Amino acid sequence: MHPTIQRATDRIAHRSRATRDAYLQRIANARFDGPARQRLSCGNLAHGFAASGADKSQLRGHRGVNLGIVSAYNDMLSAHQPLENYPALIKMAARNAGATAQFAGGVPAMCDGVTQGRTSMELSLFSRDAIAMATGIALSHEMFDAALLLGVCDKIVPGLLIGALAFGHLPVIFVPAGPMTSGLPNNEKARIRQAYAEGKATREELLDAEAASYHGPGTCTFYGTANSNQMLLEMMGLHMPGTAFVNPGTALRDALTVAATERACAITHLGHEYTPIGVLVDERAIVNAMVGLAATGGSTNHAIHLVAIARAAGILIDWSDLDEISRATPLLTRIYPNGGADVNHFHAAGGMGFVIRELLAAGLAHNLRCVHGGDLHAQGTEPFLDGLQLCWRAPPERSLDEDVLRGTAHPFDSEGGLRCLTGNLGRAVVKVSAVAPAYRKIAAPAKVFDSQDALLFAFKAGELTGDFVAVIRGQGPRANGMPELHKLTPTLAVLQDRGQRVALLTDGRMSGASGKVLAAIHVSPEAYAGGAIAKIREGDLMIIDGDAGTMDAQVDALTWAARPPAQIDVAGNQQGVGRELFALMRQHAASAEEGGSGLGETRVEQ
Repeated sequence: MHPTIQRATDRIAHRSRATRDAYLQRIANARFDGPARQRLSCGNLAHGFAASGADKSQLRGHRGVNLGIVSAYNDMLSAHQPLENYPALIKMAARNAGATAQFAGGVPAMCDGVTQGRTSMELSLFSRDAIAMATGIALSHEMFDAALLLGVCDKIVPGLLIGALAFGHLPVIFVPAGPMTSGLPNNEKARIRQAYAEGKATREELLDAEAASYHGPGTCTFYGTANSNQMLLEMMGLHMPGTAFVNPGTALRDALTVAATERACAITHLGHEYTPIGVLVDERAIVNAMVGLAATGGSTNHAIHLVAIARAAGILIDWSDLDEISRATPLLTRIYPNGGADVNHFHAAGGMGFVIRELLAAGLAHNLRCVHGGDLHAQGTEPFLDGLQLCWRAPPERSLDEDVLRGTAHPFDSEGGLRCLTGNLGRAVVKVSAVAPAYRKIAAPAKVFDSQDALLFAFKAGELTGDFVAVIRGQGPRANGMPELHKLTPTLAVLQDRGQRVALLTDGRMSGASGKVLAAIHVSPEAYAGGAIAKIREGDLMIIDGDAGTMDAQVDALTWAARPPAQIDVAGNQQGVGRELFALMRQHAASAEEGGSGLGETRVEQ
């Protein structure tokens, strides 16, 4: 193993010893000999199989495995629309394997693409917690010996995984839908967005571009949080090998879903390959996820989600771990917004199989046990159909497009570009993999806003002149649910292209689509919790250095210490589009570096 990766893994394991041991004991206590439904009374069980048709006799007789299906299907969300027919396919595959499967429950599936820039984005982060709880409800019936989790997008996979880890004694396999086919090139989409921000493109031209980009079933093809989710599941060994980026509606995609079902039937405690998810997701799997995130330039949202996922398994990580691992991990991909290519191009160039093999060969990833029964080497193989037979082969020896994908001997950068910033403003995250080296440091006066709309209004009024750091505060989990501020990206990019030196500093999020403008995000403590970002005043000199990992307000220390934080007005964030339902989550939200959970924290036994 690479010494930095091993050192980080050992440190995390030592830090987490008590909480991890308590978690493992808890899931061991939950294991039950025999089919799970045997513990139910006759009345309980009768309710559980009453509508099961042809499967009723097997469920009644306590014979064989019963799989629970938890799905995030809805037909508004393009990434999840293909999941509509999965349950029927899974049930058929389970019967062919001598087992049964039941649709255990659906979970909410919010599309950040639809809600981006809207008030409803304030529900986005907490939807992860709602999904985790909905997963828990689905699996709480004690009818299931294993589970298949169907989901893809931003908060949905983290929520499903957190919920599943609460049932860590169960084997769990994730079953995705895959990306839509390629549409309008991402660079052209970005160009039209910037033109619209400047008033040089009409709304109809913008809509034409967006519709040509997001044009059919499947995941959006840029490398945002949804596709970062799929990469993480591969790195953690929770998919069938090579499942992440196979397009929907193909015979290969159906074959992989059948294979996941067959495998789930084989790894319950009723057989000889018992593989509970709570054991698989250990500190090595979490480190692999962080390595993969750095190597592929993945979403900054996982600086929050991975912390919450790890805590759900009794593992304690923070942004310093992510920083150290990212600095030791070379950047192997250029996928939009870190390049022009989309995930289909990445997959065609060698994809996750190539990345996994390169990371293992360099000692950057742990060769852990995976849900399919093999190790991470086997995870890094490529599925294909030989007639009707599902097979796997080695990925290409060399990248088939070195503008998109490279090996560790000749990376795009010596490090992944996800960094932790520290200073008198607290702690934050910055992603510099898409930021040109000349723009990774800024010293400029602050322009302070309390919303992204206030900044956009100032832009349209021609007030954003000269160099500046845009400070947008009151955007943390406790203030308003920590929405993504992605609609600022085109505007700030316009200013930078005009020759201004600009950057963003916020206690909000920017998502996997953060781009070429320096952005210090997730500032913790947040302004509403009295964080130092609330002390910033208009005109204060701000220094953000992405290379050095620092962020500071250049204010005299005595003045800074005596300056009271500004009061953050959250009265307008309490009601409308369902926000009133999430008041308790806002009140009890953890900090971003603690995972941002609206449940107070992702709790483990202390």
